[in-house]
Order: sequence, then C-alpha cells, then structure tokens
Amino acid sequence: MTSPSGEQYEIAAAGYTAIITESGAALRVLSHSGRPLVDGFAPDEMSSGGRGQLLMPWPNRIRDGRFSFNGRDHQLALTEPKRSHASHGLARWAAWTLEEHTANSVSLVCRVMAQSGYPWTVDLHVLYDLGADGLTVTQTATNLAGEPAPYACGAHPYLCVGTPANGAIDHLELTLPAGTRTLTDERLIPTSTVPVDEAHDFRAGRAIGTVAFNETYGDLERVDGIATTTLRRPGGGPGVALWVGENISWVLLYSADDVPGKERRSLAVEPMTAPADAFNSGTDLVTLAPAGEPGDELSIIWGIRAVAAD
Repeated sequence: MTSPSGEQYEIAAAGYTAIITESGAALRVLSHSGRPLVDGFAPDEMSSGGRGQLLMPWPNRIRDGRFSFNGRDHQLALTEPKRSHASHGLARWAAWTLEEHTANSVSLVCRVMAQSGYPWTVDLHVLYDLGADGLTVTQTATNLAGEPAPYACGAHPYLCVGTPANGAIDHLELTLPAGTRTLTDERLIPTSTVPVDEAHDFRAGRAIGTVAFNETYGDLERVDGIATTTLRRPGGGPGVALWVGENISWVLLYSADDVPGKERRSLAVEPMTAPADAFNSGTDLVTLAPAGEPGDELSIIWGIRAVAAD
C-alpha cells in the first residue's frame, strides 16, 4: 500500500530530522533532538490545512479564480469551494519527482504544464537542506513558455514548540518583525494594508494570549537581509524560529481557530513573496520572462531552526 502522501524522504544532520513527501514536496516532519518544530501529519494521512505544502505558482487566494494578464482573461478551477477562490497554486497535490537524496538534503522537481487558467509551462524545484543552522529551503521556478508568465510563491509550515495540543499557542511568546498587516473582506481577500495596531504588534515579543490569526503581515524588519519570526515558551524557554530571505516580503499567520480539533494547537507561519490575490492586485507579483531570457527564473530562500532556552 502506498502512503497517501507517497514516497517519504528522510534527512538528518546536527540533531535535526526532517521528512519530505512525494506529494506536494511537503515538509511532513521537522524535529530537533526529538522535539517537534512543525505540526505536520502522520505517514498514513494526507496533508490537511496545507500542512507543510509548497504554494506555487501562487500562494493564498485568487478571487473567484479569475485574473487578467497581458490583455487576456483567465479562469482557474475553484479549489476553495467554501469561498469560491483558486487557492494555493497548482503543485501542492502533484507527485514531485526525486532529483537527489543525500543524508542531509533532498531535492525534488515538478513540471506544471500549461493548462486551463494558467497557460504557461513552468518548472518548479525545491531543495531541503539540514545543517547546524537548521533547515534551509530553496524554492525555484523557471518559465519554459515562450511568453511572460505571472508568478508568486510561498510555503505553509505550522510551527510548534513541543508536542502540539489544542490551545497550546495561547501561552507562547511570539516575536513578529512586521510593521503592517493586511485587512481583508469576509472572503479573506485583501482590502487595505495598515500599520499594526497594539493588538497585532508583536515586534517586541509578547504572549499570544487569545489573539486569533488569519492575516498577512508586511513591512518586515530585517537584520542583514533576514526577517525572523520566533515562537517560544515564556521566560526565555525553548522555541522555534522561521526566517525569510530578501525577496520574501510577506508572512501570513494562521491559528486555525475555525478548524474543530485543530484550533490553536500550532501557528502557521507562511512565507510568501506576495499577498493574497496578487494576480489581480499586482502587489509584488513577479513576471517571469519568456524561456531563455534574463529573468525567466526566480529563487527564494527561507528556513526553520530550533531556539534554545536562555
């Protein structure tokens, strides 16, 4: 019998262990010295709630699955029926092909063929690499079409500090280096971006408490080009950090308050190059150049590491 998520690729180094799946090239397991850093899914399950999945060639939602690009209208399949949107790209359920598997790294590839709603062929590549600084993830897209292609990307890990349990994030301390947040309508499509208010300002680090998250944060503060979000136990206890490179401008936080049985057990911290509905708003949307021309490829880099107690 084949696992619902296909082949399982385990890597390990410096006390870290990760398992990446054939389905969606998803991060199913990440731990350090036996302590879980992500809230993934079991080997006999498929990913739920986007757990560990890669969001390519767009993250989050496209309103009604419709957009226009270079003077042509396009209609994508509505993969979020509840809100009638096209959600999280075209590769999260695809069978990714193994490129290379070593003791501490694995790389997989996926070709998104031209199709209804997205008539461009794009090669996707991901490299997961473990080392002393934790997990580093490099996502790359290359346009194989003879015309420009719209593109954005992200990922969907749920961070945890130890074994997840309902309500577990309430007592944890969050440090989020973001100066703005995006307001949305009832269908979770952005309407405006505003400075963070007192309730949503976590730049100095503080307990999450009862704050519910399902929104995107921007204007990220960086050190040497890196912006880091940290989740840890109170009083300088152990934790987990997710960092993003320079071309990732947005981080979406989601506490799953609307998912019975999964509510507030972990915190999704989703690195994204663009906010929801970027194919319509144009906000930070990338145009990949035609195949073989400068700009036909984009790579992003992000990672997760354990945080030791003070």
